[in-house]
Amino acid sequence: MSVVKSPLNESDLKTVGDALRGALVDLVDLSLAAKQVHWNVVGPRFRSVHLQLDEVVDTARMHSDTVAERASALGVTPDGRAATVAAQSAIGAVPEGWIKDVDAVQTLVDALGAVIGRMRERIAATGDPDPVTQDVLIGLTADLEKHAWMFQAESP
Repeated sequence: MSVVKSPLNESDLKTVGDALRGALVDLVDLSLAAKQVHWNVVGPRFRSVHLQLDEVVDTARMHSDTVAERASALGVTPDGRAATVAAQSAIGAVPEGWIKDVDAVQTLVDALGAVIGRMRERIAATGDPDPVTQDVLIGLTADLEKHAWMFQAESP
C-alpha cells in the first residue's frame, strides 16, 4: 500500500522504483565502504587519500538522500536497511584491517566502477518511464564518475 499517489502507471513505477531502490542500496554501501577505508588507510599518501575518501562519503550520502526522497515522492518506499544493502549491493567486500594507500585507491576504483556501471543501466531504464528520475541518476552518476577519475589518476 502506498500513501502517496504516483504520477506513473504501475509498469513504469515498477521500473523506476527498482532503479531508485537499487541506486539507494549502492549509494549507502558506497558511503559505508569509503568510510571503512577512510578509517583504515595507511601509507605515504595517507592524508590525500583519507581526505578524498571523505569527499566520496559526502557525495554518496547527499545523493542517497535525494534518491530516497525521489522514491518517496513517487510512492516507492526507500529501503536502506543494513540487511538490504548487504544482500543487494554491487560493491565487493572491503578488506579488513589496515589498508595500504595504493590498495585503498584500488578498492575505491573498483567500488565506484561497480556502482557507476549499475547507475548507467538505471539511467537507460528510466529514460522513457520517468525522465525526472533519469535526471537525478544522471547527476549523481556524473559526480561518481568525477570521483572515479580522481581515484584512477591516483592509481600506480
